[in-house]
Amino acid sequence: MKRREFLRGAAAGVLGGLGLTLAACGQPPAVTNPPTTAPAQPTTAGGEQPTAQAPAQGSSMPAVEWRMGTSWPISLDTIYGGATVLAERVAELSGGMFKINTFPAGELFPGLEVLQNVSQGTVESGHTALYYYVGLDPAWAFATSLPFGLTAQQQNSWLYHGGGEEAINKLGANFGVICFAAGNTGTQMGGWFRREINTVADLQGLKMRIPGLGAQVMKALGVVTQTLPGGEIFQALSTGAIDAAEWVGAYDDEKLGLPDATDFYYTPGWWEPGPSLHAVFNLDAWNKLPKEYQNFLRVAAWESNMNMLAKYDALNNDALERIIAKGKKVRPYSDEILNAAQKAAFELFASYDSAAFKEIFPGWNSFRQKIQRWHQTNELPFNLFVKNNPI
Repeated sequence: MKRREFLRGAAAGVLGGLGLTLAACGQPPAVTNPPTTAPAQPTTAGGEQPTAQAPAQGSSMPAVEWRMGTSWPISLDTIYGGATVLAERVAELSGGMFKINTFPAGELFPGLEVLQNVSQGTVESGHTALYYYVGLDPAWAFATSLPFGLTAQQQNSWLYHGGGEEAINKLGANFGVICFAAGNTGTQMGGWFRREINTVADLQGLKMRIPGLGAQVMKALGVVTQTLPGGEIFQALSTGAIDAAEWVGAYDDEKLGLPDATDFYYTPGWWEPGPSLHAVFNLDAWNKLPKEYQNFLRVAAWESNMNMLAKYDALNNDALERIIAKGKKVRPYSDEILNAAQKAAFELFASYDSAAFKEIFPGWNSFRQKIQRWHQTNELPFNLFVKNNPI
């Protein structure tokens, strides 16, 4: 699908038909010890906290079956797990009456076209990183991560209690979708490079796989950027078609084979200090659901969001130690590169003509400054002490 055609369709509010099936049913099967109440989370309207309760015995709920296309290869169990955890929880909460079938990238459509296909109603739902779609509107970056922006903890705070979820769904309404955070990787690594880079001059002409606004910052620093699905990165990097690539962190990068493609592993991923992944739902399909099913989706997304971050934190260090044991070299970005990137990032933010970006940025930036001051007051001194005084 051509981007111009998609934008024209989205602007006109013309969305394709939906494959939603609602059928009358009898008594649903019992759920074994289903959770009845979700952890606290504001709704998109703010304030009220959603709860999810499995259908009572004898209740009559419709049978619904959806498809969920994702941006992830199935081999990446943690990030693809963002979709499967959500689907499994919805099935459990609904007593098996609401089924979501998940599909890896490429099986239904390319992994970087999830938003377009959910918007058009090709599928009812998707799981993706919304910053893949900054070409449609740069404001989509707020849903995932901005360079030198929020950590995972700070991103969740902004989404759930700082107006972020409302802002993202106001943007989403223009595309005929509603979105809920359903995963976070934590601060990412800074990518794999075929050679050492120490200065901005070393970046000139370098070909790198990197998406989102981070790609635009790298481009401003002289990098030739491109976006590739995860499953295509290893071949491009190992053959020299690209000189560098970033994906997520040690655990996923190891699964993709990136340590076998090159030697230099940089940190930190300043373009993704706390990137959220999102469950995206076609708005027409969402509005046809019973309220109970909408709450099941909210709760399942919340659980998927918390679970993914916790799982990555549990897995990444062991994977990093295996990578280092292979002789791979972990390098920090130089202050020269970080300072240049930060300056370029905020100049880029000021340059956007997007009405949505201009509307969201002031509140987001104010929230960023406040929460960073708070974390610098309490968490930073603790972390520095622990780092400098290991036991």
